[in-house]
Amino acid sequence: MKRHFDDIQLGSIELFCLAAEAGSFSAAALEAGVTPAAVSRSISRLEERLAVRLFVRTTRSIRLTEAGRAYFEQCRQALAQLIEAEREAMGKQSQAAGTLRLSVPTTYGHHRILPLLPLFRASHPDVKVDIHLSNRNIDFVSEGYDMAIRVRALPDSGLIARHLEDAALVVVATKSYLAAKGTPVTLDDLALHDCIQFELPSSGRRIPWLFQDQGKELEILAQGGYCLSEDVLGGVTLAKNGAGLFQTYKFVVEKELQSGELVQVLTPYQGRSRPFTLLYPHNRHIPLRLRAFIDFLMEYRALWATQ
Repeated sequence: MKRHFDDIQLGSIELFCLAAEAGSFSAAALEAGVTPAAVSRSISRLEERLAVRLFVRTTRSIRLTEAGRAYFEQCRQALAQLIEAEREAMGKQSQAAGTLRLSVPTTYGHHRILPLLPLFRASHPDVKVDIHLSNRNIDFVSEGYDMAIRVRALPDSGLIARHLEDAALVVVATKSYLAAKGTPVTLDDLALHDCIQFELPSSGRRIPWLFQDQGKELEILAQGGYCLSEDVLGGVTLAKNGAGLFQTYKFVVEKELQSGELVQVLTPYQGRSRPFTLLYPHNRHIPLRLRAFIDFLMEYRALWATQ
């Protein structure tokens, strides 16, 4: 086989991937233990070799060009395969290691994933976890994530989707709020109440409340004096402090319902849910750390389905 890369060229590819993942030459330099100028020179040599611009540079930031994004995805997969090949050659294929980058919604992060991470790392101590809690959709390529969990699968043929659970929805409020404003008995009663709303960060659209009535599925755009964005858990905090009614996932308020801090209302109209889905890129070689974490979550899927 003819030699295609020298050591400098391979090093430049690694620095390019670090810069693409970090979104900064300085951050890549810190990770690699070199100077930002060295990173810049390496990437310039790479661009000259390829005869294409990989980054759009400004005085404050860098971002991948379209060609750079495509090149990064290929290089990232190739480097991951090299790392796996090296581990296998060294007899460490059975041990997961490296940094696992996850993007998880705030509700699912706080109530499902974060409590499990110490258990996962107890079994895989060589895996470091970098977790991003947000309700916005991420870009796997430009932001360098291994896995994301979202309320629904994205229309992207490059992603593998694994169903985690259908999370039941409930409407809750405090006893003090219901004593002051009355307990809603029918869906028409929602018009008489403060219904705390959440606005999707991706579209700016308010999420409708989901109900079913005699087998018919309904969506209601309830109204009220509060509307949140970004952190849906803020709605739970408002409800716990008597601000009004809030529809949320049952697993989020399970403890408050058991203690009586919150009360469930409109139970005849419950039964609706939203699906949570695990997403990851369709790579030929899945990093062992990601495979281990997916298997770990699948073990808990049956437990969540019974809650």
